[in-house]
Amino acid sequence: MSEKLETVVGRIPVLECLKAGVRKAHTLYCRASAKGLDEILEQARRRSVPVRDADRDQLENLAQGVVHQGVVLKAGRLPVRKLENWLDGEISSDAVILILDGIEDPHNFGAIVRSAAACGASAVIFGKDRAAPLSAAACKAAAGAMEYVTLIQVTNVARSIQQLQKGGFWIAALDAQAPQTLWQANLDGRIALVVGSEGAGIRPLVQKRCDLQIRIPLEGAITSLNASVSASIVLAECLRRRQSNV
Repeated sequence: MSEKLETVVGRIPVLECLKAGVRKAHTLYCRASAKGLDEILEQARRRSVPVRDADRDQLENLAQGVVHQGVVLKAGRLPVRKLENWLDGEISSDAVILILDGIEDPHNFGAIVRSAAACGASAVIFGKDRAAPLSAAACKAAAGAMEYVTLIQVTNVARSIQQLQKGGFWIAALDAQAPQTLWQANLDGRIALVVGSEGAGIRPLVQKRCDLQIRIPLEGAITSLNASVSASIVLAECLRRRQSNV
């Protein structure tokens, strides 16, 4: 059976996919007249990736509505791990991970993965259902970060939280109504941050499994943040504390 290929769209996602090398790059499609592709073409040459000249219509068809910036890559599937296998590996004593409960928008999903990579998160966990697919749109929003973060898909988020707790993780739910603020919360040790959907938030059963609830203190006229911005703020605070303890 031939390998199922995924589409990587846009200059930064394509470049990072080629540089990271975590999955096989099969064919690079680009406009021969496009400027600014030198680094991408060099990476393709180093990895012996075939380059095909493609016109605007061909690229639009390959990109399926995602802004392609003159370049599309066909590559193997992103590696997605199982939670039990990941927990059996080496995990640092102060690892930070994200659990996405119902993040269905690919742009939010990608933006969260990008923040996770930038802030040194060890993994991003998401459900098999009620979750954005690992699509070209999500990869584009992640700006190459999908290639650098461990992605873990689980069947049951609530049950997975219990597995993480047995593995030494504290589970913190991001909840705008929580009595404890982010600044007050103990974020030491292994911690998993649960981010819910913008509409429904974290599901009750998942919320019940969490060890603590924390909120981001806000003072302006706008009293809420979208999921990806909230995740970024909490990840940055975790990073700040870990760096200050070095």
